[in-house]
Amino acid sequence: MPSAGPDPAAFRFGVNLLSPVGRAEWQDRCRRAEDLGYDVIAVADHLGMPAPFPALVSAAAVTTRPRLAVFVLNAGFYNPALLARDLASTDQLTDGRLDAALGAGYVKAEFDAAGIPWPTARERVGHLERTVSEVRRLFDDPAHAPRPTRASVPLTIAGNGDRVLGFAARHADTVALSGAAPGSRPGKHRLLGRDELAERVRYVASHAVDRPELNLLIHAVALGGTRRDVTAGLRRFDAAPEDVPTLLVGSPARIAEDVQRLRTELGFTYLTVPEPAMESFAEVIGLLR
Repeated sequence: MPSAGPDPAAFRFGVNLLSPVGRAEWQDRCRRAEDLGYDVIAVADHLGMPAPFPALVSAAAVTTRPRLAVFVLNAGFYNPALLARDLASTDQLTDGRLDAALGAGYVKAEFDAAGIPWPTARERVGHLERTVSEVRRLFDDPAHAPRPTRASVPLTIAGNGDRVLGFAARHADTVALSGAAPGSRPGKHRLLGRDELAERVRYVASHAVDRPELNLLIHAVALGGTRRDVTAGLRRFDAAPEDVPTLLVGSPARIAEDVQRLRTELGFTYLTVPEPAMESFAEVIGLLR
């Protein structure tokens, strides 16, 4: 069962650091994220980006407050027993600050590059479910070693489809919605409009045993400019509908209002922004705090 989650009345803000750099620059970036007020420093799990577990241990060495998250770990790359070992060890080495978000994996090219067969969507989701269940079983076993600093590492499950979100609603501490769905061709995605995103939130609520924290991945933040300018730079997405909650455009005050609306209307209390938005979105965090 999920562990006790964060206070649902409070916002949490995370930043996903994506660029591989050397130790000094990496640690400077992590210090900066903490100074700007981010609650979570996150690292993605994609080829061409920093390896998540060593990057988070390095972040822990120079920060004290933020949670440190793998966001989102591709379950298809991991054996559950080895993953449990890595999660527990990383949690120990970060003084209990590790959060882990798991997804089914969606980039075929990365499976190909890693020499891992590309499973069907059903098979990928099945492996995600088995991985979460086995990791929880291992952490529940008092004889299992290494052990995390608490009973378990807080687990987030991320996705958009019915099966993943239904499983997440029942088993995750946090449910992370990508705000996107498969697009017009392989490698393309489409951004969900507000009504579609609201339907996904209702689906989670209808399957939840307890009330999980809701996370939303923000795809772009622009202080100024137009929505059209922003969407033109998101080349992996099809043309976006007009009302896309995961594109935050306008003045800091306007974006702060949009974030408040995400909480009051849809229930999102935890937002994650991409690294290019780290500085600009910090102005919004200041207003909301």
